[in-house]
Amino acid sequence: MGAISDVFSNLWTRTWERILDNKGKLTATGGLLVGIILTLTFKDLYPDLEASFRRRLGRTRTNGGYHALPGRADYVRLEDHTRTTSKAAVHEDDLRRTVITDDQEIPIGIEGLIGNTPLIKLRSLSEATGCEILAKAEFLNGAGNSPKDRVALSIITHAEEEGLLVPNRGDTIYEGTVGSTGISLAAVCRARGYKAHICMPSDAAIEKSDLLLKLGAIVERVKPASIVDSNQFVNLARRRAEQHTANPDLPGRGFFADQFENTANYLAHQNTTGPEIYAQTSGSLNVFVGGAGTGGTISGVALALKPLLPDLRIVLADPQGSGLYNKIKNGVLFSSTETEGTRRRHQVDSIVEGIGINRLTANFSAGMHLIDDAVKVTDEQAMMMARWLVEKEGLFVGASSCVNLVSAAVVAKKMRAEGKKDTRIVTILCDSGNRHLSKFWKEAGEVGGKDVEFTLDEILAKG
Repeated sequence: MGAISDVFSNLWTRTWERILDNKGKLTATGGLLVGIILTLTFKDLYPDLEASFRRRLGRTRTNGGYHALPGRADYVRLEDHTRTTSKAAVHEDDLRRTVITDDQEIPIGIEGLIGNTPLIKLRSLSEATGCEILAKAEFLNGAGNSPKDRVALSIITHAEEEGLLVPNRGDTIYEGTVGSTGISLAAVCRARGYKAHICMPSDAAIEKSDLLLKLGAIVERVKPASIVDSNQFVNLARRRAEQHTANPDLPGRGFFADQFENTANYLAHQNTTGPEIYAQTSGSLNVFVGGAGTGGTISGVALALKPLLPDLRIVLADPQGSGLYNKIKNGVLFSSTETEGTRRRHQVDSIVEGIGINRLTANFSAGMHLIDDAVKVTDEQAMMMARWLVEKEGLFVGASSCVNLVSAAVVAKKMRAEGKKDTRIVTILCDSGNRHLSKFWKEAGEVGGKDVEFTLDEILAKG
């Protein structure tokens, strides 16, 4: 035993003689040995260092309530090339380190999928106009797949805070809508413990009411009428809510969402959509283009961005038959389709659903003073843009999105003509073309994989 001890003692002495010279200083051989020892000691700490760094980065990103865009990986990754594990083990380790972190939240329900939609650059439209055109993909909201998800959640949340709605009490939310708000309400209602009763005009695309029924909503399709008519779909929804509350045989109470006048609408966009656009562009944008049905989106975004970007231009995208274009341009709420002898069918005589109106709502009025300009878009322009987007961008969107993009192209061409380079324009992609098949897309025609037979300039010439 003593002999073995002497061997290890001599080995240890010779090792330190290699590391340190007779003056106690580190030798060249000693430096190499120390480096090897330190590397072997600390290599297993690399993943922990990376995780710590990413946690700090995550906290930095979420300051002020803004979140990183999906699919982004803006962090420094520490690589460990000393491991010899299998490909399967490496893949599993990568997933664990790059997907799951201590600070990453898992969304709760469909409410957690509302907001933080990506902002995308439309390459073909940007190239054709000479300006950078960005679109916020609101159709990727996870409840009703439109910007109305934000509105539905905001209206319900405000009503709950005021004690007007109580989950699972039997309360029913009533709304008059041409589709998107109703779809969002129906989805969020189911998630929050309410029922939905939707009144809509009978000439709205049939797939919208079909979808509402699949979401468990009660749907009343009524003859299109002016807002002064008591049986107009919005007025009917209000009356149905009052009747529910007054009826002791019905559970809970009736609540009229009132998307046109309920200011929780524009507040949803002022508190979320506007700040998201600012964060996603790092505050670098020149123009925001948006349509107005209730007016909540354009007002809310304008109220959020204008104080931060005083030179930002807010431009209204308005379909034919709507009076808002003239209100912004000339101060008079009037559409030429209201001229005696020209009015053919209903209030806003357009194939476009979801935007365009001939009255001032509380939500539009909230931000109207911040709107700098307006663009009028014809049905023909919107339908041509729909086909052009499929062919050039692979985007299959609805009518209001096409009105927004025609308007953005008009603004871009104007900015280029004025010699303004490096212009960045942001607009909204509202919903998918899937809920416009029987009306807007039926008129727009088949794309069929054939080349588009017209240019962007030809689309704009149809105005």
